Amino acid sequence: MFEIDKNARRLSQSEKQQYLEDGYVTGLPVFSKNAINDIHDWYEELSSKLPKEIDINKTNMWHKASKKFYDLCRTPTILDYVEDLIGPNFVQWGGQFFNKEPRDGSVVPWHQDAQYWPLSPANAVTVWLAVFDTDEENAAMKVVSGSHKLGKFVHKKNDAKNLVLNQEVSFDQLDETKIVSLNLKAGQISLHNDALLHGSEANNSNRRRCGVTMRFSPTNVKGDLETWPFFETQLARGVDEYNLNPTAETPRGEATPLKMFSFSHEFVKDW
Repeated sequence: MFEIDKNARRLSQSEKQQYLEDGYVTGLPVFSKNAINDIHDWYEELSSKLPKEIDINKTNMWHKASKKFYDLCRTPTILDYVEDLIGPNFVQWGGQFFNKEPRDGSVVPWHQDAQYWPLSPANAVTVWLAVFDTDEENAAMKVVSGSHKLGKFVHKKNDAKNLVLNQEVSFDQLDETKIVSLNLKAGQISLHNDALLHGSEANNSNRRRCGVTMRFSPTNVKGDLETWPFFETQLARGVDEYNLNPTAETPRGEATPLKMFSFSHEFVKDW
């Protein structure tokens, strides 16, 4: 879809071990510098279809709605990295943007993804693709290294308007010495475990910061439909030998999600 970085590769053994020990791997090359303007255009095209009153951070399921988003998520280099962590058979079930305009004040509170996801067993890898360069100045995602091995942290509800998510882990539960900023160049990705504590501060710079997230799980993971009735999967690589979850239709055109949760059939009329 976009030109691949000539340095793209598979994960090394040390990177696989780092993921197990620290819960993340970062700085992985995917798209070349020549592709960055095309990625920016891709983001502008998709995001510009949203009504102005809808915050793109409050939308999800783009992989069900948009063929261009779906195709990005099927970039072989990205799937290679994911396969190196969770094996040859896996599905996608989430696709979202996390955008921070310059000085917009939005914050992603410290949290564990697994707190939000009723999956059994809990096993999901998130790909975070940098649309623009992201660093500490413009609110790169931060993680608490190794926190995925410490069990479930206490989350409390917080409905503050500047928070992208409404559940947070208080700062006094964190080991500050283990906080790492996942700085990325546009076109690079990070990968993180669903139990890893992470969040991001306000963007106080004059630069936009945006990431594309893609959620993948092995085919033996089942979603709780009573809690999450919209849960559907798309086979990303290999075979689905378990068939535990409803299957989302592969998008054939361009629709735009206007909310957090949708069935794939809701987008068909706009393709």
